[in-house]
Amino acid sequence: MQKIPAIMCLLLGCLLSVPVFSQQIVKGTVFGDNEVLSTDSGEHYTLSLPIIVVTATRTPKLLKNVPILTKVITADEVKKVDATHIGELLQSELPGIEFSYSMNQQVSLNMQGFGGNSVLFLVDGERLAGETLDNIDYSRLNLDNVARIEIIKGAASTLYGSNALGGVVNIISKDAVDPWTATINSKLAAHNEQRHGGNVSFNTGRFSSLTNVQRTSIDSYEMANSGDYKEVFGSRTWNFKERLQYTLNDRMKLTGRAGYFFRERDLQITGKDRYRDFSGGIKGDYTINERNNLELAYSFDQYDKSDYFTETKNDIRDYSNVQHSIRGLYNHSFTPKNILTIGGDYMRDYLMSYQFKDNGNYRQHVADVFVQSDWTPFDKFNVITGLRYDYFSENKINRISPKAGFMYRVGRCSLRGSYAAGFRAPTLKEMYMDFDMAGVFMIYGNPDLKPETSHNFTLSTEYTNSYYNFSATGYYNLVENRITTAWSQALKGQLYANIDKITITGADVNASAKFPCGIGARFSYIYTHETIEKGQPLVSVTRPHTATARIEYGKSWKNYGFNLMLNGRFLSKVTADEYTGITSYEETMRVSYPAYTIWKLSLLQTIRKGINLTLAVDNLFNYVPSYYYFNSPYTTGATVSAGISLDIDKLFN
Repeated sequence: MQKIPAIMCLLLGCLLSVPVFSQQIVKGTVFGDNEVLSTDSGEHYTLSLPIIVVTATRTPKLLKNVPILTKVITADEVKKVDATHIGELLQSELPGIEFSYSMNQQVSLNMQGFGGNSVLFLVDGERLAGETLDNIDYSRLNLDNVARIEIIKGAASTLYGSNALGGVVNIISKDAVDPWTATINSKLAAHNEQRHGGNVSFNTGRFSSLTNVQRTSIDSYEMANSGDYKEVFGSRTWNFKERLQYTLNDRMKLTGRAGYFFRERDLQITGKDRYRDFSGGIKGDYTINERNNLELAYSFDQYDKSDYFTETKNDIRDYSNVQHSIRGLYNHSFTPKNILTIGGDYMRDYLMSYQFKDNGNYRQHVADVFVQSDWTPFDKFNVITGLRYDYFSENKINRISPKAGFMYRVGRCSLRGSYAAGFRAPTLKEMYMDFDMAGVFMIYGNPDLKPETSHNFTLSTEYTNSYYNFSATGYYNLVENRITTAWSQALKGQLYANIDKITITGADVNASAKFPCGIGARFSYIYTHETIEKGQPLVSVTRPHTATARIEYGKSWKNYGFNLMLNGRFLSKVTADEYTGITSYEETMRVSYPAYTIWKLSLLQTIRKGINLTLAVDNLFNYVPSYYYFNSPYTTGATVSAGISLDIDKLFN
């Protein structure tokens, strides 16, 4: 059979919307989340296999059958983007997400009107300790051994408790499945940015191990124009992770993990900021019988900060957050289409901080229990309901969080709708802070804070066939008692307080296509409208319009393959009435943050299946802010990067 030219292949795919190659397939092999298929003409292409996800329901479920719309970033997409940091990856893959600088160049997140303290980041389902300006240390999130990332937008407190008002980002690690693997990789970019790392794994059948090591560094560099900051601080990180699995028998499996993270930041000539994290845990999965499964887990995470003085060599620790967690999860299948999930968690949370009086410390105990019903009364209809009870000891907070969702499928279309309650309990910092802001004013905690709550309603439709995927979602969030700081005339300082209602509404549209001739495209757009009553001690800097776009072309042969990708993101202008003083919330000044777009062109080449070369031009059209606001991209223009990855095991096969 003669080869079909690329343009004819594209046109036939668009017109017929059926696989024009179905009669040519002769063999297939599985690689990651894709099945690589060959035709008798020697051409190759990839088709998405059914992806199993766990975050939306805490039970394994096919992505197409999940009643809560879930975004999945696969290992193949992580590889193509070649991102070092989670922020770089999420911004390239999803609109509505903006990572920016806050005070002292600490990284902050805004996801469709929700900040970092309202978007829960998990690694294999486990929480992360430590925060700065309400955000976790995102540089901890190593992308070197990621199997996939599952993202849920909207309240998810029924399954995940506090901090899940705005969504959940769950980073799923790879398992060691092959007899042995060994990978090393390096990347060089502008400002002497370097990334070096590697993975080693083995699997004997009953016992497996996966070890990951990564080091990153970047020099300090000056901005091209004036702004709120004139220099980006350089930094260095080390990240070590170990994951062990032991299968006792056909019914029981144990998983152990351990990690160490270190980051040093060049804050000033005489001193540096240092951040360390020690983590570990053990989990047991026991399949009692074909209808019952039990999971028990213990997790430990300690995140520390210290000030290192270069002249005296003193390294003074002034912050430590230690979390011990125990979790149980039980699943019972009345039938394959009727699953009951019951779970509970306990966490001991300890915090010592320089922001407490006399570097004091506080602790609290958190406990919860939840139940979920996942019922499919008939093949085209699925209903999921749940209820959770949480208790926080320090301020005696009790909270009940319900949810209900459904999915109805007609042919290739799926209709989803849901209601979910979200909440965020006040943190130890927000309750007990007593911090002098450089002698200008004090910030005080408030033990009487109420928890933030949200009511999230979503309705979405999705269409999928062999080549195309289209989805549209409308959402409405009613947020009450949001926690922020407000000026207290009595205390002559800032005081943590609850504010009145905030509404966040919007729409999310996604369209993608992938054709057997190697051409792929994707476009995603989000509109967000945040309403804050005038006079509240809070302003919105959420950009109303954001979008991401991608077009790519890839081919592969026996000993060579490539993927050429152009990836861009657009963020609209946003205008905010910001308060002009620290002692008044009456006088405001209107500030407009400009729109911008950033494009990245990258070429991934695979040689002999084991050598991967990446070349990229970031900020392709050389965008440079005329003034560097904290939410401007910290770019000085177009930059070039180059990377190499060697899959040593594949070179020997």
